[in-house]
Parts: sequence; structure tokens; C-alpha cells
Amino acid sequence: MKKRVTLTFPKQSVQMPITYRLAKDFNVAANIIRAQVAPNQIGKAVLELSGDIDQLDEALDWLRSQGIGVSLASREILIDEESCVHCGLCTGICPTEALTLDPETYRLSFLRSRCIVCEQCIPTCPVQAISTNL
Repeated sequence: MKKRVTLTFPKQSVQMPITYRLAKDFNVAANIIRAQVAPNQIGKAVLELSGDIDQLDEALDWLRSQGIGVSLASREILIDEESCVHCGLCTGICPTEALTLDPETYRLSFLRSRCIVCEQCIPTCPVQAISTNL
């Protein structure tokens, strides 16, 4: 099973080896989608966690017990078809190639199943046609 979570680290927890502990103690694989973590600052990370459902739940409980904020990501990327000018700038930044330009029509194509909601496309869009549902 996979779960996408956003973790918020208090200043004192930024130094913790979170992904190591998740793997070693709970047998949960952590794919880091996006992270902004610096010493003596509140940190944020978006992770995709993979493992047995019971182990995932135990790992999330452990994270909370360490003072780390955990929120399950249920957001989706939305594309406003009327605003989109199909410039393709978002395709160059998309790490999973969920956003592509059709080679024949040069129109933007979005494969939602590939999207990891890293949100890198949002600030890239010059006409602000890309957003999230939350």
C-alpha cells in the first residue's frame, strides 16, 4: 500500500534520520517527493510511503509521537483548459512526465495516474492555469 503524506518538522526534529528510521524500524520505504528542511527552521517534506498497511499506520503514529506533523495528501493537480495556452513550460519541470505535449497537436496532455502532486508545475505556468484542489 502507498500513502502520500506531508510532514512538518519542528526545529528540534529537523536533524532526525526519518527515512532511515521508517525503513529500519517499520519496513516502510519513503520516496521523497519534495523537501524543504534546514537547521533551526521548521521543515516540510512530501513523501510517498510504501509498505504493509499496519506498518504504515505504526510509522505514522511514531512520526506523530516525535512531534512531527503528519497530514495525508489528498490534493490533485487541476488544469484550467480555458486558461491554458499549451506553451509546454510545465512539461519540462514535471519529474514523472505526467504533463506532456502531444507531438501532433501540440496540446497539453495530463496523465493524472503519473502525477505525484509535487506542485512544481504550478509556479512554472505563466498564465496560472495549474492549481490544486485545496
